[in-house]
Amino acid sequence: MLPSPGAFRGGAAPWTLAPTLFRSPADVMTRIRSFLPRLAAGAGACIATALLASTASAQATLPVQTLRAGMHLIHAEVASTPPTRERGLMFRERLGPNQGMLFIFEMPGTQCMWMRNTLIPLSVAFIADDGTIANIEDMAPRTEDSHCAAQPVRYALEMERGWFAKRGLKAGSRLEGIPGVR
Repeated sequence: MLPSPGAFRGGAAPWTLAPTLFRSPADVMTRIRSFLPRLAAGAGACIATALLASTASAQATLPVQTLRAGMHLIHAEVASTPPTRERGLMFRERLGPNQGMLFIFEMPGTQCMWMRNTLIPLSVAFIADDGTIANIEDMAPRTEDSHCAAQPVRYALEMERGWFAKRGLKAGSRLEGIPGVR
């Protein structure tokens, strides 16, 4: 129950200040109740938009490294920290021509990749410390199958599925421009 108009300090109750908008305390409550679902929906949309924008900007802020595979140039976003490697190309709907992601690990090891929340089919080249491709694996989207390096490697390069095969690149081919590789 709302207090009477005289109970407010300074005199009039809010619904008496705007008699054309609110006729009674019950009218105030009715209007508030009808507004709340729209307010909640609007807030939800704002939060979703902010999350999508932060995701896009987080991905857009990764450094890009230009790599060379023979005469082919690759523009690879560099994922060199645990959070950026974990996220990888998740939620991307497409890659541009000759675009990919280079994963850099701290130490050579049997690195494995998977495709959880990754929407596009990819091929991954596992790359040794000297820039030589150890092996290439094709990966299906939205799977948790492990695709692992055939030998200890420090780098992995993800590209659109079939990118390496279309250019004749295979195990033993060499990539140039990888940070830390001469």
